[in-house]
Amino acid sequence: MPSKITKTELGWSKKSKKGSKQPAPQTEESQDDSLTQLLGVTIAAINTTKDLVPIDLAKGILGTIANILIIAQSVIKNKSDFQAIVDKCEAIREILESATKEATEDDLRGHLGHASVNHINSDVASKKEQGFWRRFFAVRIDRDKITAWEKDLDHVLVLFNFEAITGVAIEIKSVKKALELVRNVSMNTQRHHQTEPPSRPAMLYGRNDLIAELADLVINDEHVALIGPGGMGKTSVAKAIINELLVTNKFSDRRFFITYDGLDPSTITFETFVTRFAGTLGIEIAGADPVRQISTFLCSASALIVLDNAETFEEASASSASGNIPPAIAEIADIPGVVLVLTSRSRRNSPHVRWITKDIPALDLSSAQAVFFQIYQHASRNEVVEDIGGLLKELDFHPLSINILANAAQQNNWSPATLLKRWNDRHSKVLDSGKGKLQSLSDTMQLSLSSPAVENLGEDGLRALAIIAFLPQGLNEDLASRLLPSLPQVDAICDVLCMQSLIYRQDKFLKVLAPIRHYVRDSLPAPDSACLPGIRTFYYDTVASCSEKRDKHADIIISDHLNIEQIVASNLAHILDDTKKTYGTCWHFLECLRWHLLRPTTLTPTISNIVETPSTRKLKAHCLFALVQLYKKLSQHAEAIQAFQAAEALYLTVGDLKNMGDCLITRADLLRCQGRFVQSQNLLEDLQHSDPWEARMYTFTTSADELFVKSVEDRDWGLHSRISHCLAKFYQGGDADQVHAHLKDLLLQCPSTGDLANRKVALEGLAEIAFCEGRLSDAMDNLQEIVEMLTEQDSQVLWYTVRKAVVASKQGDCDLGRELIRKASEPFQFFALRNARVFHHRSYGSACIELTAGECDRAESYFTAMIEACDMQGDLVLKAASIRGLGEISFARRNFALATQRFEETWSLCAEMGVPPEYLYGCSLFSTLPDKFKGWTSFLEGLSPFANGTT
Repeated sequence: MPSKITKTELGWSKKSKKGSKQPAPQTEESQDDSLTQLLGVTIAAINTTKDLVPIDLAKGILGTIANILIIAQSVIKNKSDFQAIVDKCEAIREILESATKEATEDDLRGHLGHASVNHINSDVASKKEQGFWRRFFAVRIDRDKITAWEKDLDHVLVLFNFEAITGVAIEIKSVKKALELVRNVSMNTQRHHQTEPPSRPAMLYGRNDLIAELADLVINDEHVALIGPGGMGKTSVAKAIINELLVTNKFSDRRFFITYDGLDPSTITFETFVTRFAGTLGIEIAGADPVRQISTFLCSASALIVLDNAETFEEASASSASGNIPPAIAEIADIPGVVLVLTSRSRRNSPHVRWITKDIPALDLSSAQAVFFQIYQHASRNEVVEDIGGLLKELDFHPLSINILANAAQQNNWSPATLLKRWNDRHSKVLDSGKGKLQSLSDTMQLSLSSPAVENLGEDGLRALAIIAFLPQGLNEDLASRLLPSLPQVDAICDVLCMQSLIYRQDKFLKVLAPIRHYVRDSLPAPDSACLPGIRTFYYDTVASCSEKRDKHADIIISDHLNIEQIVASNLAHILDDTKKTYGTCWHFLECLRWHLLRPTTLTPTISNIVETPSTRKLKAHCLFALVQLYKKLSQHAEAIQAFQAAEALYLTVGDLKNMGDCLITRADLLRCQGRFVQSQNLLEDLQHSDPWEARMYTFTTSADELFVKSVEDRDWGLHSRISHCLAKFYQGGDADQVHAHLKDLLLQCPSTGDLANRKVALEGLAEIAFCEGRLSDAMDNLQEIVEMLTEQDSQVLWYTVRKAVVASKQGDCDLGRELIRKASEPFQFFALRNARVFHHRSYGSACIELTAGECDRAESYFTAMIEACDMQGDLVLKAASIRGLGEISFARRNFALATQRFEETWSLCAEMGVPPEYLYGCSLFSTLPDKFKGWTSFLEGLSPFANGTT
């Protein structure tokens, strides 16, 4: 009878002797936690041995005992009672370590207690089923049952020992190495506890959809890389993900948050990387191959691992780090059930991992305001929401900048007005309220700028970053090498800056977030003389080559218009050697905007502030004249008149009377468009009687009839003059039938192809006559023919469609009128908002339709808005018509006192314009209100209830 193997020989730990000093007893919960880790390590060790032994029967036994422990790990509640079972299973594995070298399947069959092991497995599995059908509620197994299983395993161990002594068992060298590794991990696991994952951030706004999307990826075993500049909230998002319910249900206590914050990329080593990794897992690395030890621990069950601030080791310059860390991450990522989430400023993520990369976006306006006012308590959100919203927009809704700004305002007890002043005065300096990357924009920026990848770029990297921050649109990536010939490696430089999240790509431009832009402008050297001349030369040459034709030069004007504007403004503000070229570029650029990208310009104050010297006066006047032409096209008449006045004075000072006369006559025409007919006439008469004969050449010295007679003989303008003369007779009360017949004849003379300007004017006149005579179908047909002549992109489509809508409402179909305006407005939203004339025309048309439909409240809103808009543009014609509209609404509501006030205001405006009140609509026939609105007529005629009026 073989001697019985002792517990000491089997490697079991001895129980302490009675009376010896005992450590403080652990709670059942802490014992369960410790055993859970031990179970994981033991299972991994058994599975490793199973893969290496050459005999199937041994593999089966190892698989069975591993299954016992897996079940215990997953569903058994009283895990601490399984300590002895775990020890015995480990002993079985150790014996099989030395039992397989030369043994065969037949040698082992019938031995080694396989039946007993299977019996225990069946019992435990039944408990697993019970736990499963209770929807994974943990089950508790009776201690007596566990004791019985321990005795069965004792019997198995005796059989194992007998077979070993009789010579069946032989060891496998390759198994020994793996098991020695496992023993080290097993011992250290019991000594250390894993780091608890951080809780969900308390202040996390506007991220719910993103977090739900990312959590879904994680529970579907996808590796996720969260990328973005410093301060975008990558770490906060990762903390939220690790605490999502679906994630905690799947990974339970196998969620590890490993942060590499505070480490220097230039000094980090592979050992530093794995030590911090293992410490968070709760294990201590011993011996060689630390990645294998970590992998062994992670193999036992699913695990979620967050690698926070990964740019620290991704940018590591030490050879041990750069060579070993990426393969280590790839090896860990390949472990079944292990999911990695990585946060980084860098895009240089481990190349052999299939990452799903997600760029963390900025907040939206609502979420940004929620963050700000959660911290800032010195004013109600409703009181200052607009001002603060504008400030947050200046920060590009950057989460860290918002947090720092709100805390600075709160801690310093700044009022909203003081906060705005501090920002306007100091910009990014306001965002340095403390120390560390969470309290200082400078600190978080320095972390990015001090990364080895950026430092390796040298001064060229900072130059490129300064240029991108200087240009409002950023750097056009397609034109980068042509804009910056002084930086031959600009494409490679920008790739590195983008990889480090200092810049980002959007719509073919390389851009920076607003806080980074402010920091760069405030803290780094301004763009130097090595870079700016190349940009200036390229843009100047492009502007000089641009014409009314749409070509490659026009395409660059359209794509880079804000950058060109910035360069021109910057050069106008400083005295340069090529001053004359800069002025020429300025007025030619304004022409380019008028031809290809109709919009207001920010050059107005810069042009106005040009210092007037003998060498700059005429150049400044040319810029002002070009500015006027742009304003005219935009129908911003008030701004155009101001610019004309300034240009006239400069031309007069330098003796350029021809251009002075052109400015004055055009200004008079703009005054006429505003309804300021008296001012317009006085201006022309003053010029007509001025001394310089050159000025008199550009004024009307004969009657209007004589001018028409002379102009109809002109080869180029004859037909247009005859049409205009015909319409003038109608506006002055001429016979409508005769004018209609004459216009019909003239329409036949207008070409139906090519230049359609004359045809359009004739059709518009016929439509006006039909509208006034009540022939609404004819008016609609004429207007439709005009619309069909225009291209879909032509803004005049909206203009004439509004007139169609007014006709439709007068026909009784107000819904059709509203729909026509809505559909026609969609392609021209930007244009309508920028072009005052179109905006006024559309708004007044909508007011007339609502008034005709009896929707007085809506009409009142439109008319009120029109009056405010007209005040801004000095438009007396539509202002008078809108006030009359409000008077009709008051009249319909029987508020005769208010109606009288409105009509008196209209009367006064007519007097200011120099227009008889009965001809209020003489310049805009389609603005006429339907005949059913009789308040204005009653007021003019002194009828009741206005019989005692002052008219």
